[in-house]
Amino acid sequence: MLVMTLSASLPVLMPSFSTIEIQRAAVYLGLYLVALGTGGIKPCTSALGADQFDSADPVERVTKGSFFNWYYFLVNVGSLLSTTVLVWVQDNVGWGVGYAIPMVFMGFGLVVFVSGRKVYRYKKLGGSPLKRLSQVVVAAARNYRLKLPDDDSALLLHEDIERTSQFRFLDKAAIVVPPSSGKAVETMDPWRTCTVSQVEELKMLLRVFPVWASLLFFFAVTAQMSSTLIEQGMAMDQHVGRFTVPPASLSTFDILAVAAFIPVYDLVLVPLVRRATGRDRGLSQLQRLGVGLALSVLGMAYSASVEMRRLAAARAGQRVNIMWQTPSYVVLGVAEVFTSVGIMEFFYDESPESMKSMGAALAQLAISAGNYLNSAVLGVVASATGRGGAPGWIPDDLNEGHLDYFFWMMAGLSVLNLLMFIYFSLRYKG
Repeated sequence: MLVMTLSASLPVLMPSFSTIEIQRAAVYLGLYLVALGTGGIKPCTSALGADQFDSADPVERVTKGSFFNWYYFLVNVGSLLSTTVLVWVQDNVGWGVGYAIPMVFMGFGLVVFVSGRKVYRYKKLGGSPLKRLSQVVVAAARNYRLKLPDDDSALLLHEDIERTSQFRFLDKAAIVVPPSSGKAVETMDPWRTCTVSQVEELKMLLRVFPVWASLLFFFAVTAQMSSTLIEQGMAMDQHVGRFTVPPASLSTFDILAVAAFIPVYDLVLVPLVRRATGRDRGLSQLQRLGVGLALSVLGMAYSASVEMRRLAAARAGQRVNIMWQTPSYVVLGVAEVFTSVGIMEFFYDESPESMKSMGAALAQLAISAGNYLNSAVLGVVASATGRGGAPGWIPDDLNEGHLDYFFWMMAGLSVLNLLMFIYFSLRYKG
């Protein structure tokens, strides 16, 4: 944020020295530093926060579930301030001041974070999780000719851990292969013989992969708020009274929906559902994810119906008001409360003890991959429907296309994705 502030302040601070090239280089350097810092903050913040709660304590186990809700609440409050207050400052005061404000708050946040270092609960540091997982894959491949024993007597056991029956091929990584040099078991090659706990860690991650894959399309759907929904809004009547509403600003309703529904979910819905299900968190984590996926179907179906109405009005020489888009953003915002928060909690709880941050990183990776998936789907649809000079479903002039077909397609694919999620959820063994 310091580099971004300097990039915006160069023309003012050094008008004779600053050039477009230097300013552009500073902007890109700042953006990549922000991306690098975000990659370190997001997975570790939620994992470190959840580490402060003792899962063995009934009270703390319940409050840990609330932690993820309020963590996401504060993230969205920050987004709301960013898209409203900071945008106003940048437009009316200056970009330098607009970047300096979050720079100061980030510095303040760093001081607060460091000041609490003596009261945090720390987990004992282990080795690289990627290295531990890679060792299992390599060892299982090297031992593929060996026969699995009927019991655990020939496996390398360092901890009292139960061996699961899924992915039995990986168990070969734990077969004790006596070293030819006569070394002790403790000094065995870890790329040839791994502990059962290592093998089970990889199995745990493999078990959550189908659930992770099912969530990619959900985030492809939420990515419509920064792509096709904006295009739809640009083709609508943007006047609300005396005000003109920029299409991109409607994403504020998504943020407001998240900020408004999280307290309702945590303080009202969870206690009510808890009475019916007897679960600490009301819904199970997989049920929570499923509700969010179902709401994403509803959001796309509503967007399709709005587009059908907009096209009919356009043919009659009329325009539909942009505020008809608001329910789409609200529904998708509520869906995020169920799924975006649920995925953080799910991956934290289901990841091995030594890989909690890695599990949180997988949740963030699902969001990123979902956005890339959306770009791929848009590219395929534009190419497939625009052949032979046809305008396609999503042309520059939406009145000549069928964006409603695209939304219906996304709704249909979301239904298939929901069914796939339900299938894997019923088979999931945590």
